Amino acid sequence: MTDVTTATDRRSSLLATLALLAMTACWGSTFFLIKDLLDRVPTLDFLAVRFAIAAAAMLLVAPRAVARLSPAVRRHAVVLGGLYGVAQILQTAGLAHTPASVSGFITGMYVVCTPLFAAVILRTRIGLLTWAAVLLATAGLGVLTLSGLSLGYGEAITLVAAMLYALHIVGLGAWSTPQDALGMSILQVIVIAVICLVATAPDGVVLPDNGRDWLSVLYMAIFAGALALFGQTWAQSHLSPTRSAIIMSMEPVFAAGFAVALGGEGVTSRLLIGGAMVLAAMVLVELVPRRHIEGEVTHIAV
Repeated sequence: MTDVTTATDRRSSLLATLALLAMTACWGSTFFLIKDLLDRVPTLDFLAVRFAIAAAAMLLVAPRAVARLSPAVRRHAVVLGGLYGVAQILQTAGLAHTPASVSGFITGMYVVCTPLFAAVILRTRIGLLTWAAVLLATAGLGVLTLSGLSLGYGEAITLVAAMLYALHIVGLGAWSTPQDALGMSILQVIVIAVICLVATAPDGVVLPDNGRDWLSVLYMAIFAGALALFGQTWAQSHLSPTRSAIIMSMEPVFAAGFAVALGGEGVTSRLLIGGAMVLAAMVLVELVPRRHIEGEVTHIAV
């Protein structure tokens, strides 16, 4: 029975890793779309519309999923949605005062913050090999994105956003379960949509004014919004927070790949070296024996 259980756990872990990679690739595919769209639609308005559509679509597909959640799980989902929604707004505000490359690197610092928060909050032990993967991923992000770094207002609030993303990852690792994943993801998206709508409502909401922009918004709402958050919520019910964060650090690698393939950007040595470092970190944390990786997360109640 133990061998059967172990084999099942390994299959679930592999599927969760693949789901998280697919979600990360989906997020990476949106970078050049967002860059183009934000020339015509204000950022907060875009976020509000995107997550409102995602919430409506998820409720249409599974209208009773949230009702099946226990009161405790609903509270957890509201907290997680709040963390993510505020992080989105802070990251967006920081981007107005920070070069995009620096913003991308600082946001990626959730890779470092996640094991620190997991150790403090969940009391998990972080092994040396896991820390090596964290540092390798961080260095790779730096090679990919940085051409200079200074610390100002924009960088400071972007760092706060990275910390909130890390707390979101830790919270999902602690609270998500496979049976609650759909309901939790729907409630999170609803909370994110409400937060973004409240943030942008005083100035009114600017909508896309052409079919191409609406197609971009719909893609980012359904695939990079609703399905991606559901995939992350389900995957993190099988993976530890630090492992998840390292896998998710592949996002800028995918973003660079899509920019080259679809956005007309050239291949650079920084892209190849930085991407290889991030990929090596993910392979390291996936291939080393499980006993060397941080302990499996215990689902806790609050």
